[in-house]
Amino acid sequence: MRKLLYIILIVILVIPCHDASAQTSPNGKVRVRYNGGKGQMEVTYKDGKTWVEIMTMPVKLDCDKPVKGKKQRVDYTMVTGKRRNCSNQYVETTYWIDEGHQLYVRAYNDGIAWSTSSKQLSKDGFIVSFASARNNWIMRWVDSYEEFFPLNRTIKPGERYAYPALFEYSNGVFALLSESGLKKTDAASSFYGREQRGEYCIRPDLSIVQPEHHTKVSQTVEYGGWQTLIIGKLADIVESTLITDNSEECQIKDTSWIKPGVASWIYWASNHGSKEFSIIKKYVDMAVEMKLPYVLIDAEWDEMPRIASNEGKTIEDAVRYAVDNGVKPMIWYNSSVGWINGAPGPKFLLNDPQEREKQFAWCEKIGVKGVKIDFFSGDNNMNIAYMAELLECAARHNLLVNFHGVTTMRGWQRTYPNLISAEAVYGAEWYNNVPTFTKKAASHNAMLPFTRNVIGSMDYTPCAFTDSQHPHITTHAHELALTVLFESGIQHLADRPESFLSQRKMIRDFLTQLPTAWDETRYISGYPGETVVLARRSGNVWYVAGINGTDEEKRLDVRALNKLGIGKAMVGIFRDNDFKYDIWGDSPFSTYTYDMEMGQLDFEVCKPRGGFVYKIILPTDE
Repeated sequence: MRKLLYIILIVILVIPCHDASAQTSPNGKVRVRYNGGKGQMEVTYKDGKTWVEIMTMPVKLDCDKPVKGKKQRVDYTMVTGKRRNCSNQYVETTYWIDEGHQLYVRAYNDGIAWSTSSKQLSKDGFIVSFASARNNWIMRWVDSYEEFFPLNRTIKPGERYAYPALFEYSNGVFALLSESGLKKTDAASSFYGREQRGEYCIRPDLSIVQPEHHTKVSQTVEYGGWQTLIIGKLADIVESTLITDNSEECQIKDTSWIKPGVASWIYWASNHGSKEFSIIKKYVDMAVEMKLPYVLIDAEWDEMPRIASNEGKTIEDAVRYAVDNGVKPMIWYNSSVGWINGAPGPKFLLNDPQEREKQFAWCEKIGVKGVKIDFFSGDNNMNIAYMAELLECAARHNLLVNFHGVTTMRGWQRTYPNLISAEAVYGAEWYNNVPTFTKKAASHNAMLPFTRNVIGSMDYTPCAFTDSQHPHITTHAHELALTVLFESGIQHLADRPESFLSQRKMIRDFLTQLPTAWDETRYISGYPGETVVLARRSGNVWYVAGINGTDEEKRLDVRALNKLGIGKAMVGIFRDNDFKYDIWGDSPFSTYTYDMEMGQLDFEVCKPRGGFVYKIILPTDE
């Protein structure tokens, strides 16, 4: 009897360490549990009645100290992004680990986020295992985050990989690994392959690289933000705002001057065109003709005075020409911490805080509305702190910011809403560089809505009907669909003026009226790298776009649109011309406008590498 009571006492003492540390998201779908027997945290997702193992993480908890948990709610409004009004709930639990340090875990309705007060644990890295995943799409790390997401990449021990990373489990359950809540004092993290299948080490970039000409921007370096895992069906992944949900609140009091929009863009068709006043004029004139709010004057504008054909014209003349014609100019700068030698300019104008202040004040004075800043050098704190200071300084002068050649998005669009977009994507610019993109573009395009674009605005620079240095083999309707599929607060149209201006009026009007910030986004159908259909709403208009990422004809499922509750509406349809009817002649587009009763939609047949767009205008009460 005494022995039995002793066993019961042991069980009672052990259970709190195991069960009291389990936490479930407010909607009951995501659970984080400490398994003391295995010494690991276990993350599972409830699919019907089944709990699907998503991730495990070895960690030793101090079971002699209590576990604290509290439920919280987050509500906020975004200036840009996939959804204007964002809301989420989570249960935050604090665990005690070694030497009095704490591990913080938040179980959200659509995923988890975790961080720690232990610098040693952060420095050494979190070991995580996705061994139960049956498929993955993982990008190799490069400092510009411009890479592909191949299916089931061969993982090499010690090799570095980049956020976000997508994992697939049984029954259509997915998880997307990334990072959020990064502060100015942090170094960003990435993850490294390990010997064990499906196992990785997540750790921050603590390298110290300080260019001689660059003013030091941070004295105290922390060891990373919140590792973040979005979990659920593909709709949950695509529609999630967890990255911004778990980031710091807006630091800009007045955001009324931040205006998303579409821009004409010189570089794709004319790499060195921004030092030619006559070429800049053509893109301003295109913006005027198509009623686009912005024009981007790209690299090398500082060379304008040295070009004889400019007859003494400078960037100030180019900016004045845009402003006088009602177009808002943005201009390019080299960050001068990444690619410097052999790189285009202007360089070394933003590195010193005082000089940066003068430069942005000058931009504000002459009428520049935003800056594109390029060529950063990675994830260490020098880059992170520099980016934060650029955003803060730009905000003081009412300047939008678009980062290129830069680490990926980690929630700063909520904290600094003047961060209108960022590259960190293998985008249409690569038609300029290598022939590789031509054959891979369609599948890559069908991958991005499930990976990179989930975590923040993505300056892919879409919509090329003509060719750059290397051809595209995606269809015209595929290219048009990218302007909706790819969310970016500033949407740079890649093609040349004569291409856009020669399009049928219905196409031109579509681009003129295109929103670049959305009230809501819905996943309709698709599978990573194969097909995708999304619906985005702005006001009383739904834009529905789909693409085929394969080399075969596909039927894209649009039946989920019937669940949006759309009744009678005016619908504009943009498809690839199948050339079976002479009515469209040799036009690559077939376009229609119907006043129709919605609710009976089923499938859209797409050509190889093809696409389509619906523009659904809902009736409004007069």
